[in-house]
Amino acid sequence: MSLRKYSGKPPIERVADSLTYLHEKGVIDPEIGIVLGSGLNDFADRIDNPVVLAYNDIPHMESGWVSDHRGELVYGEYNGKKIVIMAGRFHYYESRNMDKAAYPTRVMIGLGIKRLILTNSAGCVNQDFGAGHLMLISDHINLSGDNPLIGKNIDEFGPRFPDMTYTYSRKLREELKKRAAAEGIELDEGVYCMMSGPSFETPAEIRMLRTVGADAVGMSTVPEAIVANHAGIEIIGISFLSNMAAGVLDKPLSGEEVTEAAVAVQESFSKVLDLAIEI
Repeated sequence: MSLRKYSGKPPIERVADSLTYLHEKGVIDPEIGIVLGSGLNDFADRIDNPVVLAYNDIPHMESGWVSDHRGELVYGEYNGKKIVIMAGRFHYYESRNMDKAAYPTRVMIGLGIKRLILTNSAGCVNQDFGAGHLMLISDHINLSGDNPLIGKNIDEFGPRFPDMTYTYSRKLREELKKRAAAEGIELDEGVYCMMSGPSFETPAEIRMLRTVGADAVGMSTVPEAIVANHAGIEIIGISFLSNMAAGVLDKPLSGEEVTEAAVAVQESFSKVLDLAIEI
């Protein structure tokens, strides 16, 4: 089924098409949705009895073009819970289309998830933190210049003017930090800023972000958080601080560095995801 076949339909009908396809494939009533960011896709291999579906086979979904994003929906059981995972994401910078970036999350919401766990790899802006750490997102700054809720509101998806004060659940963050500490894992906590990408930020931009209160910067996550908050879904955000942001160290940044750094944190990242699922 090609995306173009359905591209002229209203959003609510497009989501219905995707849900019909997924239900036919046995994707039914997941409790938790997870979006896996750059270099973090291997967690999807831990799912029991998985149903694995390519994004390109799901009506209206597209696979991104970043090499370390699989472009697969993985559904199954994990620690006794039904889980649906988006292994990789379609980024805003790949099409300048917020609807495409947020669409997989709309589909997970339609499937009935109650909790959304968003993950990403990010540059570390806060110099009191450090590369290789995991950071719980307490809030975000949207500097992408766009918003997935722009346009006519769809009341079935949520209210016209959703409040963003409690987007990332404080209760879940506090519980997750406590459980992680008991496992010997220290979690930073801070504000994530989304820039459009795909170029990394300049040193001057990083100084600006530090001034306005950002602790980490990346090119994703905010579209998904906005539409999930719009729908009243509780959200946990986890950033892997894969590198110090531009200008902190005297060396250039690269996408390969992000992927390589993620390999080293897989064990602690997987344990934190375990705990986030268990709460």
